Amino acid sequence: MAHPSQLGFQDAASPIMEELLHFHDHTLMAVFLISTLVLYIITIMMTTKLTNTNSMDAQEIEMVWTIMPAIILIMIALPSLRILYLMDEVNDPHLTIKAIGHQWYWSYEYTNYEDLSFDSYMVPTNDLTPGQFRLLEVDNRMVVPMESPTRLLVTAEDVLHSWAVPSLGVKTDAIPGRLNQTSFIATRPGVFYGQCSEICGANHSFMPIVVEAVPLNDFENWSSSMLEA
Repeated sequence: MAHPSQLGFQDAASPIMEELLHFHDHTLMAVFLISTLVLYIITIMMTTKLTNTNSMDAQEIEMVWTIMPAIILIMIALPSLRILYLMDEVNDPHLTIKAIGHQWYWSYEYTNYEDLSFDSYMVPTNDLTPGQFRLLEVDNRMVVPMESPTRLLVTAEDVLHSWAVPSLGVKTDAIPGRLNQTSFIATRPGVFYGQCSEICGANHSFMPIVVEAVPLNDFENWSSSMLEA
């Protein structure tokens, strides 16, 4: 999860987030090179007293500064389109979970099970135990098996919400009357925090999301205990 004074992204916990981090570094390098070149040209123009009349009407220079930006845009666009298509792919998910946004909590339905659903409320500050995070901890976490493709169906009951977990590279709008779909694979065990990312009313800041990725055996034990409860 994020920590104070952090400048970069959170550590990736899914293949999609790893791709997004690589694309960010790739694009940032292009922006850095362009900014350096522009700053260099501006500095030269402001400090030198020499002018070259050939540069006032030079077809070669105009071709270069027209073609170069096009090439840079293509180098940025192609990896971006690849990641967009990867984010939309849902191939043979092992588990399907339906997340429903309410004012101001989330409810989850494990559709592969006959009767496995629960509500997830934020833990009040007064009820937090040592080690829990204020405004981020919930009473019932969404538990998923690690290294298993998980499909997430997102909708809302009242107003617009957005289900977002940065470490997993997932952000999907929850719209009343509409079912949006996304998928992710948790590559390592851990607890990943997120929040509603759509302003949804007075308590918008108080509907966190907690995803706990566990080994398959632990997930089966958890699901059995939830069904027996």
